[in-house]
Amino acid sequence: MNIAGKAVLVTGANRGIGKALVEEALNRGASRVYAGTRGPLTHADERVTPVTLDVTNADHIKAAVELVESLDVLVNNAGIVAVDDLSDRALIDTMMAVNFYGVYDVTQAFIPKLAEGDGGAIVNNISVNAFAAFPLVASYSTSKAAAFNLTQSLRTLLAPKGISVHAVLTGLVDTDMTAGFDIPKAPASLVAQGIYDGVEKGDEDIFPDPMAEPLAEGWRNGPGKGLEKQYAAMFAQLTGGGQG
Repeated sequence: MNIAGKAVLVTGANRGIGKALVEEALNRGASRVYAGTRGPLTHADERVTPVTLDVTNADHIKAAVELVESLDVLVNNAGIVAVDDLSDRALIDTMMAVNFYGVYDVTQAFIPKLAEGDGGAIVNNISVNAFAAFPLVASYSTSKAAAFNLTQSLRTLLAPKGISVHAVLTGLVDTDMTAGFDIPKAPASLVAQGIYDGVEKGDEDIFPDPMAEPLAEGWRNGPGKGLEKQYAAMFAQLTGGGQG
């Protein structure tokens, strides 16, 4: 997958990693970048099409599908975080609504468009918290672990359609979401570059920043990834090669 000449949709595109992903897609020669945001957005580059898209709003998602003419790369980047101790069920529901169901609903809606051509790519911005929960943001960590499992399942389920599915395991990034954490953070622009580098190389799991990168080799060559591949092979065997 080469970003040049492709149509890309980025959710949560108004700030942080999402904004950087829009700019990096343009830098790499994307033909069209659909910038999904909950509020108004303007952009000087005529290749950018603003899309009103709250990932928890079914009407927004439906309208976005109608607006997007064709799509090669879907980047599920929208997400929220909050400090909590798992005592507030409503907060857990909110985290899951955006960080898990938002990814699920947007993905399901755009699968037909991604499958129209020679196959596209789905890129889910998750977190290293999917591997190990950070108890300060327990509900966030839980929702990201669920999103990672979803990504692994979609990877196998959508392979017969020619759609690749990538998990982005980010560390701490310098965005509004991490403003309260006084520890080293990677620039959003660096992370966006790392994400697209991984997509273009065909990496299933992308570790785009200095905090995440040391985990890459251990994961890719470890028993967890091995079990994922084993399950994918078992699925293919049990279903006669997968789902079309």
